[in-house]
Amino acid sequence: MSFYVYIIQSQKNGVYYKGSTADPIQRLAEHNRGESKYTSLKVPWKLVYIEELPSKREMLIREKKLKRGNADYFLSLIHSPRNIVDRFS
Repeated sequence: MSFYVYIIQSQKNGVYYKGSTADPIQRLAEHNRGESKYTSLKVPWKLVYIEELPSKREMLIREKKLKRGNADYFLSLIHSPRNIVDRFS
């Protein structure tokens, strides 16, 4: 099983949301259907960053670090080789 952290960006106002999941595409669909209270008012969302982690524990640790980041940090990640979002297109 694979574990991922992801960053989505609201196409409504440009804000970022960070999360973790085993299925980034399904999770994006849930966000866009309004199934998450925080993200429901900012639809539609676009996946801009996905990073694969080897274990659930490492995924959760990485997610906590992402949640402390700022827009500049997210932009650097989006343009980094770590970003595997293209594999999910």
